[in-house]
Amino acid sequence: MEPYPKPVLRLIDLFSKLPGVGRKSATRMAFHVLNASNAYAEALAEAIRAVKNDLRLCARCFNLADAELCAICRDPKRDPRVICVVEDTKDLIAIEQTGAFRGLYHVLQGHIDPLKGMGPEKLRIDELITRLQKEPVREIILATNSDTNGTATALYLVKRFQPFGLKVTRLAQGIPVGGDIEYVDTQTLGASLKQRTEF
Repeated sequence: MEPYPKPVLRLIDLFSKLPGVGRKSATRMAFHVLNASNAYAEALAEAIRAVKNDLRLCARCFNLADAELCAICRDPKRDPRVICVVEDTKDLIAIEQTGAFRGLYHVLQGHIDPLKGMGPEKLRIDELITRLQKEPVREIILATNSDTNGTATALYLVKRFQPFGLKVTRLAQGIPVGGDIEYVDTQTLGASLKQRTEF
């Protein structure tokens, strides 16, 4: 028999589904909410609701956005001639935190993974090709992860870019093989951007 009332138990169960949150942490979080003011609990619920209802994908780069275009695509100070291609928004955020990149992005929304049924057609590759046909792009930086799937995705993209005659670079070494960009420290990631090599 559970010692908690049903509403508390439901909250613990929901918190325990968050990545990296075990049952004990979920219980602490549930009791934090329980002991917090009504205003805090309502603000938390509204923030969760807004993330699900008010966010969309940027119509240009597929980053998270609260309008048709994300803040980066709307920024006139960004260099539209350089596009950094990343697997997901977490990678974009990691690169932005370095302060070393002032171009635009393209978020693939994943990587090629045949074992999970993720072929190129399920990524935002066709949309990227359309951008290359319409925008004044001179360089593509491939910032996919350095694991097998990220490398396979980068190799596929290089073949798709050949007709455009673009400079295609890859992040320099320093990111551990098999590592995820979102977990690399900002100094290493910034140096990797500056020392990128032609692919």
